[in-house]
Amino acid sequence: MRAAPGLTLTALVLIACQPGSDRVRVDVTFTDETSSEALDGRLILIFSQRDEGEPRFHVTDGAAAQPVFGIDVEAWSPSEAATFNDSVFGFPVGNLGALPEGTYRVQAILNRYQTFSRSDGHTVKLPPDRGEGQQWARKPGNLYSEPVEVTVGSSASELSLTLDQVIPELPDPATLETEWVKFVRIRSELLSDFWGTDMYLGAWVLLPQGWAEHPEARYPLAIWHGHFPAEFSAMRTEAPDTTQPCVYSARFDLDCYNQIQEQYQHELYQQWTSPDFPRHLVVEIQHPTPFYDDSYAVNSANNGPYGDAIMQELIPEIERRYRGIGEGWARFAYGGSTGGWEAMAVQVLYPDDFNGAFVACPDPIDFRAYTVVDLYEDDNAYWIDAPFKRTPRPGRRDYLGHVDRTLEESNHLELVLGTKTRSGQQWDVWESVYSPVGDDGYPRRIWDKVTGEIDHEVAEYWRENYDLTHILRRDWETLGPKLEGKLHI
Repeated sequence: MRAAPGLTLTALVLIACQPGSDRVRVDVTFTDETSSEALDGRLILIFSQRDEGEPRFHVTDGAAAQPVFGIDVEAWSPSEAATFNDSVFGFPVGNLGALPEGTYRVQAILNRYQTFSRSDGHTVKLPPDRGEGQQWARKPGNLYSEPVEVTVGSSASELSLTLDQVIPELPDPATLETEWVKFVRIRSELLSDFWGTDMYLGAWVLLPQGWAEHPEARYPLAIWHGHFPAEFSAMRTEAPDTTQPCVYSARFDLDCYNQIQEQYQHELYQQWTSPDFPRHLVVEIQHPTPFYDDSYAVNSANNGPYGDAIMQELIPEIERRYRGIGEGWARFAYGGSTGGWEAMAVQVLYPDDFNGAFVACPDPIDFRAYTVVDLYEDDNAYWIDAPFKRTPRPGRRDYLGHVDRTLEESNHLELVLGTKTRSGQQWDVWESVYSPVGDDGYPRRIWDKVTGEIDHEVAEYWRENYDLTHILRRDWETLGPKLEGKLHI
């Protein structure tokens, strides 16, 4: 047995277990140096056979999936062992005891939870955003162990890991400001009241050409909706660096994708500063919640009044600081995917506050087509049942139609990363936004996370509150006149 390069054998203890014990047992501890207080959170354990990078960055539900396991810890004290045994649920290996024989690089990481006493009377434990956009593998303050190499054989074995590393804090976003791009951060009274602690909203603001030279001018506002923007990356003042190594994008199957991005970023700068380009403010909003990297820009029973906080607190402050016109006729929203749904939702739910929504490839706007599931007619999300067979529903297809994961697999990975809708992943975030609050204070499941059985009572709540197609049909008599000419999908 040897440790990974650069690591000492003191980081790893692999010993034979007594007869009748678990085939694989992993004990994880942390020290007073990493935290002197008891901790709550989700402890995640990764066994990876990939060579590059750290195992904490290898977690996926696609073809490159590596075995990952998770347990909840509460009031976990320094030097107290948290134990993974054979029965711990995992993905894509169903439980730790079924881990195939082989050599792995192993790492553990704790996604720390904070206790929130909400104004709805519920007390919940969730991972607060720390400026990283709800990325547990990169979240400042999370504890992790150094990767170690271990060989798992047919005989029983025990592994001990120590969380002796802490992810450092991120730099102040204000340090990334430029002549063109400014950062805004405000404490939200509405959200702070709901969550029982200080909650903040942020935004990147792109200033138009001539903003400083014309202090009397006021500007329209364009809001780009999408996932958490750690920085404003849409525009680049410098020409593309064609000397840098090309980076391949597996998502788009494009080589030199980094150079392509820089080319378009620079072209935007050239257009933005040209004499005839329309002068307006562009805003990218930071609105992470304790559940996800953004709130979907709407009010929610579980997340609180994010829609109102953005509309009543953040946008007016941006328009005050940077001389926005401040009227609904002078605002529009745009975005794709998650941002597409958000752009449409804010136009529909705040029809007088926007004069247009440009919606590209949105998340499901009709829950009869909740990706590949009809929430109102189907009984099971994971399987298409027929008299003599069951067919798994696809979770993701590439542009050729090839399936690399099923809907069940994606949801089972989420269940490993967090119970009670706390994985920070896509299916859980929809529950956190659309679902009513359960008796335990967490979102009610739209379907059983293990079996896929749909809860049609929850689906009906989703229909009445967040199914945008249904809302348009239901309220068309009053909404129609307000939305005329505004929705562009």
